[in-house]
Amino acid sequence: MIAELLGRPVPTPHPEAELWLGAHPADPSRVVSDDGTETSLVDVLRADPTGQLGAESAMRWGDRLPFLMKVLAAEEPLSLQAHPSLEQAIDGFAKEEAAGLPRDAVNRNYKDANHKPELICALTEFHALAGFRAADRTVDLLDSLGVPELNAHAQLLAAQPDEDGLRALFTTWITLPQQTLDELLPALLDACVRHVRERSEWSREARTALQLGEAYPGDAGVLAALLLNHVVLEPGEAIYLPAGNLHAYLHGTGIEIMANSDNVLRGGLTPKHVDVPELLRVLDFRSGDMPVLRGEAAGPHRTVYPTPAPDFRLSRLDWESGLDREPVLLETSGPQIMLCMSGSAQLQTTDGAQKLDLNRGESLWLSATDPAVLVSPGQQDRVSMFVATPAL
Repeated sequence: MIAELLGRPVPTPHPEAELWLGAHPADPSRVVSDDGTETSLVDVLRADPTGQLGAESAMRWGDRLPFLMKVLAAEEPLSLQAHPSLEQAIDGFAKEEAAGLPRDAVNRNYKDANHKPELICALTEFHALAGFRAADRTVDLLDSLGVPELNAHAQLLAAQPDEDGLRALFTTWITLPQQTLDELLPALLDACVRHVRERSEWSREARTALQLGEAYPGDAGVLAALLLNHVVLEPGEAIYLPAGNLHAYLHGTGIEIMANSDNVLRGGLTPKHVDVPELLRVLDFRSGDMPVLRGEAAGPHRTVYPTPAPDFRLSRLDWESGLDREPVLLETSGPQIMLCMSGSAQLQTTDGAQKLDLNRGESLWLSATDPAVLVSPGQQDRVSMFVATPAL
């Protein structure tokens, strides 16, 4: 999908799961000047943080762009993970720095002192595990599986169907000896096969467990996934993942926006380091349905996905086929990155000094001191764009 978006040959020689747009030091975007010169966006911000980010953003985040936008294309399930709060990240980063742990160490949890709330907005049908399902519903699932080896675990949660019960069960599962997992998981997966064949109430969850069991044999994350909501997003729908939310993206393509951080606490479905005590320290075991966001209209052709995170705000611009091709005015009180997903648009600063065509797969950097921009759709039937900016 990413290669197709960028106009490159398909299929690609290797899998491509993410396209980053932003100023993350690991792989920053490059600003291309009129003469073709390319400069790292990180260097552009360092040279003039106030002019590029605006006074308020520069005061809060220094020379660092507070958000990172991605095109995420998941063909296979990604790791089970959660992200720390700002306070937890500051504390964890300081402790690992004081311990002298190299920042590229495989057992390092905190690469920086920032939190990492995120939002994923679906471009295609998008499947995710996100947040703990209501405990009583999970008891129903475990009972319906009819796996004798799980009876004691189901009874543990049934006796305490709340946050503490979920914490106890999750902790039990993620710390099971490998020999126990190797005995338990085949029985679980056999039960899941029956549910899929019978198309039971829990067949989707059973199918997911089978998929995870095949991709990550013997992994405790297969059990942990049974505790989470299975969310299916239609194009244009989104979920917001705050600190402590345990989640895993299963399949689909979306636009992801997050605070500019690398801090990930993994909980399974990965060969990478899993720090169980630290994961338990950051996890939020509150349970219930995962709210699906459909965005809020912010004028003609513009939809905004508000979240509590000050680091980012995602907007979508859409023009469908028809006569209504009214332009949208983008104010530039803060930095913005615009990505064209379909069709093309003509951009013109309100002072008339600059014009630019933005085609599918192309992105634009707008600094805080740039004039406001009028965005007009091209002649294609459908034009779609995403805009990322801080929420300040």
